[in-house]
Amino acid sequence: MSGAAPERDPGLQPERTRLAWRRTTLSGTVAAVLAMRTALTDGPTAAGAVVCALCFTLWLAFLLLAHHRIRTLMATPRPAPLTPRHATAATLCTATLAVCAAALIL
Repeated sequence: MSGAAPERDPGLQPERTRLAWRRTTLSGTVAAVLAMRTALTDGPTAAGAVVCALCFTLWLAFLLLAHHRIRTLMATPRPAPLTPRHATAATLCTATLAVCAAALIL
């Protein structure tokens, strides 16, 4: 018997995770577009423009994080876990985008 650990078979987990990142990015895109549309429906205002710019910036930041993670998942058969820094950034982008969208609706 050898002392080496058996090779881990990740199965479809990396693919499911990659697809989840893509779905979340698509959901964020829809939320950002709808928030911007809502802000500009009654005509452009300074506050609406600021919130739209913030929504776009947050969406772009999340898109970059998701793209980085998707590339990492596709690069190796056993990708490294998501770092706490990236997880925190993704969570903050998502939560803040939701708050901005809710502020535009109210």
